[in-house]
Amino acid sequence: MPAPHDLTALELLKAYKSKKLSPVDVVDDVVAHIAAWEPKLKALYAPDFDAARTAAKAAATRWKKGKPVGPLDGVPITIKENIASKGVPVPLGTAATALVPAAADAPPTARVRDAGAIILAKTTMPDFGMLSSGLSSFHPLTRNPWDLTKNPGGSSAGAGAAAAAGYGPLHIGTDIGGSIRLPASWCGLFGLKPSLGRIPIDPPYVGRVAGPMTRTVQDSALLMSVLAQPDGRDHMSLPPAKIKWTKLDGDVKGLKIGLQLDAGYGLPVDPEVQAAVEAAAKLFAKAGAKIAPMKPILTRDIFDGLDDFWRTRAWDDIVRLSPETRAKILPFITNWARKALGLSSVDVIRGFNRIMEMRKLAAAACAPFDYVLSPTAPIAAFPAELPCPTNDSSRPLEHVGFTVLWNMSEQPAASINCGYTTAGLPIGLQIVGQRFDDLGVLQLSYWYESRRPAQRPWPAPH
Repeated sequence: MPAPHDLTALELLKAYKSKKLSPVDVVDDVVAHIAAWEPKLKALYAPDFDAARTAAKAAATRWKKGKPVGPLDGVPITIKENIASKGVPVPLGTAATALVPAAADAPPTARVRDAGAIILAKTTMPDFGMLSSGLSSFHPLTRNPWDLTKNPGGSSAGAGAAAAAGYGPLHIGTDIGGSIRLPASWCGLFGLKPSLGRIPIDPPYVGRVAGPMTRTVQDSALLMSVLAQPDGRDHMSLPPAKIKWTKLDGDVKGLKIGLQLDAGYGLPVDPEVQAAVEAAAKLFAKAGAKIAPMKPILTRDIFDGLDDFWRTRAWDDIVRLSPETRAKILPFITNWARKALGLSSVDVIRGFNRIMEMRKLAAAACAPFDYVLSPTAPIAAFPAELPCPTNDSSRPLEHVGFTVLWNMSEQPAASINCGYTTAGLPIGLQIVGQRFDDLGVLQLSYWYESRRPAQRPWPAPH
């Protein structure tokens, strides 16, 4: 049997049931593994290993009696720090936030706690979640375990690094423009951005979702079965639905699948990334799926409008702060947001209206297809110290052309590893479904997972 920190959630649950492992053994092993990695990775915020050990002892007692409290009883998990946990401050990745203990668990935290998961720690993020990077004014720089000179991506930076490094099997991130899928791509993981409202979250916002980040599709499906439960605090959440999340077997024969290799906006696709995605598409075609090219959807004008709206929204938060507090924010973020001062009210409304335009374009482009395949990101992981691949606050979003559209259209989209660059960095394949077809995306991902090229061993502490 592999070391406990390398076991999936399903394998841990099976071992608990057969009494081959105890949650106490697993938490001790995972904590020791974290101790070997964390001085270099810096993926965690507010770890509480004493509380985790106490919870593990209680879970072990329940498993000994054959009475687990829920479907995740005794399984270690981390939660992105912007998803509140009662009693833990929520800095939002920035030194400009007052550290006030959260009054209550946010919905995702409450659901996994109720299910018996053992919360090891929160995971890091950049300032206000507005970077695809592990760079933060509050947290130490988070690095990619595949290559410590590289970025794990973001804004679910710590979650991506922790999952790839083996900090337990389950991790929860959030995504408003690619913040689950980009670190999943650059860290070799499976990450699901569900349909908007599928997982209740507090506070809700346009395009913002929580979702699983794991090493396997099955573990994400298991986590979805817990997270996709109703919670009245999310006024944008979907009605409760009886979805058999763990029923993943299926066939691709006859499916109509679009292949998008040009987002219409942003950085050009690296040849190694394109080759890996095209190879994945050929596997689907060989199995009987009907693959057809999808034309570019976005334009620079559309994307600049969205950028204008996001800058203004960020500046509205920043301008409320005192000059002394404002000075604590990562300068890159402040410089990006400050450009909102040159925008008129009409510019801002036009920017918001780009969201509706993106929804319309996405619906029209996807109408002929059951699913869409694309690169998750146009490039592999970039240098760790950079806030974004361009390192340019006037062009900070050039890498999200393949991901952000599906946040605005509310469609489910996943990233799954489909290969490696010659330098050994993971490459993500994005799988997009029609709105509300979260299970279909999981099933298609599971089908591909069992047929993709052999995966390399997960990185080990060095």
